[in-house]
Amino acid sequence: MLPAAAGYDRAITVFSPDGRLYQVEYAIETVRRGTLAIGIKSKDGVILAVEEKTRKLQISDVTQKIFQIDDHIGVAAAGYIPDARTQVDHARFFAQSNRLIYDEIVDVEGVAKNIADMAQQLTQYAGVRPFGVALIIAGVDNTGGSLFLTDPSGTYIGYDAIAIGQGSDQVNEFLEKVYKNDITLDEAGALAIESIYLVSEEKDNIKNIKMAVVPHEDKVMKRLTESEIEKYAKIAKENPHNIPNK
Repeated sequence: MLPAAAGYDRAITVFSPDGRLYQVEYAIETVRRGTLAIGIKSKDGVILAVEEKTRKLQISDVTQKIFQIDDHIGVAAAGYIPDARTQVDHARFFAQSNRLIYDEIVDVEGVAKNIADMAQQLTQYAGVRPFGVALIIAGVDNTGGSLFLTDPSGTYIGYDAIAIGQGSDQVNEFLEKVYKNDITLDEAGALAIESIYLVSEEKDNIKNIKMAVVPHEDKVMKRLTESEIEKYAKIAKENPHNIPNK
């Protein structure tokens, strides 16, 4: 840190001389250090995948990084997961309120904007800290499949495919090279597995991988079983994209 900027990282409400909010940048760094989370949109629906590194005696059936906001919307998180639970609870209340008031399902972008607005509030008041988590919000609403990313700064951006967490730069570069708009849901699932293997220490193990899907057909989020994840892993092994690591 430059001498002129020293001390500006102690106050969330003060910009440094070079126009930066250091506490927000620290929160974004927390996201980069989290385990990998991926969202991919296909012509048949959207898919979420995360890598969860469990301890030997930990019960692995309980997914820590994938949440359901409404029937048609799921979330994958990277960073400080307790912060993700707070944002998800807030988004669930927003989604149910929309059903009660308007008698229709909430749109995916509306949820993304609501979470981003909540995150942005914590960048402008003293005595608080930013959320140390980023969310991939995936769902199928009346406009079709959607995928949005929110981060600690309060930004939300739509994507066709995105990765967050440790190794995400390499995975996003890989996705930019191989992703196609017309891929099927099975191909998207296999691509998510292949993306995790790209940066994971365990290249063949699916025990640490959790996935969820929201198909266009019924617009209902479903958490995938180990056998269903194994099916995607088999497709990924049989049809690799063979892009060398840098």
